[in-house]
This record gives sequence, structure tokens and C-alpha cells, in this order.
Amino acid sequence: MATARPVVSVYKFDAPAEKEDATIPMPAVLTSPLRPDLVRYIHTAVSKNKRQAYAVTPRAGYETAAESWGTGRAVARIPRAPGGGTHRAGQAAFGNQARGGGMFCPTKIWRRWHRRVNVTQKRHAVATCLAASALPPLVMARGHRIGAISELPLVVSSGAESIQKTKQAVELLKSVGCAEELQRVIDSKKVRAGKGKMRNRRYTMRKGPVVIYDEDNGIVRAFRNVPGVDTMCVTRMNLLKLAPGGNFGRFVIWTEGAFKKLDEVFSTKKHYILPRAQMENADVARIINSTEVQSILKPKLEPPKRFAVKKNPLKNSAIMAKLNPGVLHKRALRAKSHEKGTAEGDLVQAKKKARLAAAKTHAKESKKGDSTYYKTLMQAFMDKAAESQKKPEEDAEGGDDEE
Repeated sequence: MATARPVVSVYKFDAPAEKEDATIPMPAVLTSPLRPDLVRYIHTAVSKNKRQAYAVTPRAGYETAAESWGTGRAVARIPRAPGGGTHRAGQAAFGNQARGGGMFCPTKIWRRWHRRVNVTQKRHAVATCLAASALPPLVMARGHRIGAISELPLVVSSGAESIQKTKQAVELLKSVGCAEELQRVIDSKKVRAGKGKMRNRRYTMRKGPVVIYDEDNGIVRAFRNVPGVDTMCVTRMNLLKLAPGGNFGRFVIWTEGAFKKLDEVFSTKKHYILPRAQMENADVARIINSTEVQSILKPKLEPPKRFAVKKNPLKNSAIMAKLNPGVLHKRALRAKSHEKGTAEGDLVQAKKKARLAAAKTHAKESKKGDSTYYKTLMQAFMDKAAESQKKPEEDAEGGDDEE
């Protein structure tokens, strides 16, 4: 919902720096809730109601005496243009896939060009656009330059409705702070891209402010030649001008008479009530955390207790270490025993080599059928490995004796 001041200042049209003595209360329509979705929907529907019907001629693609050649000529059976001596002779005709043929599903003038628009929705959309025009962030977001504007909504005295000359109208706009806005519009003039250049709409230009008046005493004639500026009567407000392109937030300049008449315009519409916001306070977090709401809420539920997934210790080393802490020490000893350069590692390597050699010998002797030879050979290897293990110990003891 649009939040606005309770009163609005009125500026003199011939001396905009000075304010009038009296102020005007803010109309209720300028505090309507913002409905950008409704504005976009109604703008799309209303903009379709000024389209002009177009269609292709019913004879397009069929103005030739083409006939099919039939079968047996090694060509398709589509009708072909008659004659000879030109490229056109023998070309396919009539079909929508053929060059110069009729189009599929040709456009008709009885297409549903226009749309019926709900009157209440149109009024809601206009009220939303007026409320958005009173909020500086939305007006600036639409691209308008309002840095030099005193306040929004901008209201000038009713004497502006009697302006007769375009020169006076431009002076009025510049005096209220619209000089930058007018320059932005002039700088935006560019050549249109596409076929529209040939259809009496060669240039494109941004939209400037719209002046809403109560009585036309020359103001329309004065402003009609100012680039980007539109005029509109307060009793006949147009959504297409208030929200060009379906986006609200256009910069609006009011005359005093139109601003005072705004409430009367909406209150006299039969069976119509201005839209109201669904929530007076849109700060949902503040409402939920308020004392009034928190005092009647149930206490916060504790999260359910989660049980760990059972894992197999024989496959998971971390679980095995938790169940049997000694496995870590055993694993470290095993790793150390396999390191080269240590007594344990040399013994393990010797045993490994002995097993490999014994296995090779056994493979050879097993063919001869002598199994006792394998046992004696294995015992010899084991004795040799034991002797290599005792030698470092004896050397260490001998060193002590010499000392």
C-alpha cells in the first residue's frame, strides 16, 4: 500500500518556487494498494482495442491456371504452373510449401481483435497507477529524472490551465524542476528499427511527464507540441498514458482543480469502491514476532531424536577402532613391520622371499612327486632368516663389551 503525507503543497504556476498559503488533503485514491499484475493485464487488454484488422486476400497464391501433371513423369503430383520459356513454367503452385503458393491458415479479418475488459478492474488499475505516481522510488525506477522536483505528488495552481503558448508551457515545466526530464526525452529520439520506418512511425522517443487538468482553457494546445509530454483530463484518465508499456510509476503533474476533484471522480462512480490493501501492515516478520502473536502461540517443538545408522565394523575401520581401540596400535605395528631398514621389516621381507622361493621350488618338485624336499627346503630358509635377525643383536652386545 502506498504511504503518503496527509496534505500536499500547491505551487504557484507563475512562481513555482513559492507555495500557496493553503494545502490540499491527500486524496484517498493516492493511497490505494499497488497491483502491478493487474495494471499489466488491463494494459495488455485495453491496448488491443484500437487495432485495425488485417488479412491477406483470399485469392493470394491461387491466381494461376496450374494443373497437376499426374503420374508417370517422375515429378510430384502437386499442381504446376502452365506455359513455357520462363522459370515460372512448371513450378509448383497452390501449395503452402511451394514458392508463390497460398499460405497455410491465412489471416482473416474476422479474427478476435478486441477484448472485453472488466470496468471495475480498469478503475482499480487506474487507481493503482495514480498511487504509484505519488511514490518517488517508483517514479525514478521508471526512468524519470525528478531530482529537482520539490515533492510528489506535484501540484501547481489552477492558473496553469489558462496557458496558451507552448513557450509558456516549457517555462512552467522548467521552473518546477523538469528541465532534466525534458532533456532526457529529447536525447532519447532514435530511428525505429524495422518496417515501422516506412509506416509513418519513423522515430521512437521516451515518455515524459503527463499533465492532468480539470478544465481545458488552452492547456492542451500549449502542451501538445512539447516532446514526450501528454495531457489528460481528470474525468477521463487513460490507463495507456498513466502506465506506458504496462509499467506504472509515470511522472504526473497535477493542477489544483484536478487534484481537488480526484476524490469526487472516484466516489461518484456507481457501485464502485476503491481497492483496499489486504494487510494494513505488510511487515509480516514484525507481526509474527510481536508480543500479541507470540503470547498465544504454542511452544516450539523439539526436533525428533535421530538415531545413527548402524555400520558394519568389519567393513568400516572407524567403527572397528571405536569398538576395539587396540586395532589402531596393531595396525601401526603392522605398518612399521613392513618398513624397509628395520629389523622387523627385514624379517618380514625375508619370510616373504622364502615363501616365494619355496613355492617356486614346490611347483617344480611337485611334478617329480617329492614332497619331503619342499619341507626341508622351507626349514632351511626359515633358519637363515632367523640367523639374519640375531646378527644385529649380537653386534650391539659386542659393542657394549668393548666399552
